[in-house]
Order: sequence, then structure tokens, then C-alpha cells
Amino acid sequence: MKAILKTEKLCKTFSNEGLQQHVIKNLDLEIMEKDFTVIMGSSGSGKSTLLYALSGMDKPTMGKVFFNDEDISDYSNDKLAVFRRDHCGFVFQSIYLLENMNVLDNILTGALLVQKNTPELVAKVKELLNKVGIDEALWKKYPNQLSGGECQRVGIVRAVINNPQILFADEPTGALNSSSGKDVLDVFTELHKNGQSIVMVTHDLKTALRGSRVIYLRDGGIVGEHRMPDYGTDDNSKRRESLQNFLNEMGW
Repeated sequence: MKAILKTEKLCKTFSNEGLQQHVIKNLDLEIMEKDFTVIMGSSGSGKSTLLYALSGMDKPTMGKVFFNDEDISDYSNDKLAVFRRDHCGFVFQSIYLLENMNVLDNILTGALLVQKNTPELVAKVKELLNKVGIDEALWKKYPNQLSGGECQRVGIVRAVINNPQILFADEPTGALNSSSGKDVLDVFTELHKNGQSIVMVTHDLKTALRGSRVIYLRDGGIVGEHRMPDYGTDDNSKRRESLQNFLNEMGW
């Protein structure tokens, strides 16, 4: 596999009333194509800041971010917006569905930025909705008529409808109950099984277990890495024990 994302001496600093807060410090990282990388760390370790820098949602203060060997660090805001539209999908803890649009229209609104409104596109949306367990009875429903887990699965379809090369997720199960969270994680597992590159931030052990690689941040730097077989290919009890031991070593 090749690196789809790479950073070189990545730094991100925020200023607050004249004080400099160094959130990411000289970080070197490679994200491999078709990998499921999970970013963990204590609160304030720089997890979400790193995700935003990798995805072009925020610019680094210093250092470089490469996507497929192209330096995106100096892209203008407009060029970064096009980059995100064409290459990235996003799933957040807050789902951000448009409340005045039904399920189908929420997904098609994003898809039409890249694709033409064709019967093939509509058929693809419906196929993906069925795959994530959103059946036809819900397609004309509005977000306030759905459960949190259903809304998040709709959000995932919206994130992948344009075939992103990489999918970013920031605490995607953080606002869900355990049953809905499992349903959403099953979708991520299936996407990864089908070759989707994923980078996910989480503080949750059950969520992290779905990854194939866990990196641990402390004070804006990587202090440890744990590699696991793809989910479902090994004994998950041993997988959990192994990851728990790693996290304990990291001081989680």
C-alpha cells in the first residue's frame, strides 16, 4: 500500500490573548491507502486539530501535508474547498443534516456538487441507504423524524456518495447510545472491508477496536502506535485485550 496522506514536521499553534498554544508539534505521520487509522489521546492532546489539518479543514502553522504526494499546505481556501469536495468525506459527532430536507434530498444536495442529477445517481443513493439499514419507509422522512443512529447513517451515505478517496470521522458515535453506535460502527467496518481509507478520532475503546491501526497522541505528538488485523479476522476478545494493554501503556 502507498501513503495517501503524509505530514512533515506538522505544527499548529493557536494564539489566545497573546499566549501561544502549540497544539501540534513537529508531527510526522503517514496514512496508508485502504487503512483504517484511529487517532486517540487524552482531552487536549490535539486529536481533532490533527484531523482538521490532514483533511484541509484547517491550515498548519508550519510544516507540510501531502495528499497523494501533492503538497496541499499552501492551497488557498478556495482550492482547499475544492480538494475536500473532490477527495474527502466527513462524518462528525454533530450530524449537520439539513432540517428542511428529507433523507434523499439531504444526500442529493451534496452529490449534485460533483455529479449530475441522473436516475443512476438516485439509484445509487437508494442502494447505499439500503446497505446502511435505512429502508424506503424513511427516505421521505425529515431529520427530526429519525433517531440519532438513523441520522448518522444518513450522514455516512452523504459522506461517501461522491466516492471519496479518504473518509474522515470525528467522534462519529459520541452522541449515540450503544445500540445505535454499534450500527454506525458496522457501517464503517463494511466500508473499510470494501477498501475505503478512513481516519477516525475517538476516545472510545469499542470504536477504536474497529480500526486496523491506532496512533496515540500526547501534547501534540505521536507517542505510540498499535497495529491490528482487520476487524472480524481475529479473536475480538484478544483484540480488545491487546488494545487495552497498549492504551494502558500510553496512560489512557
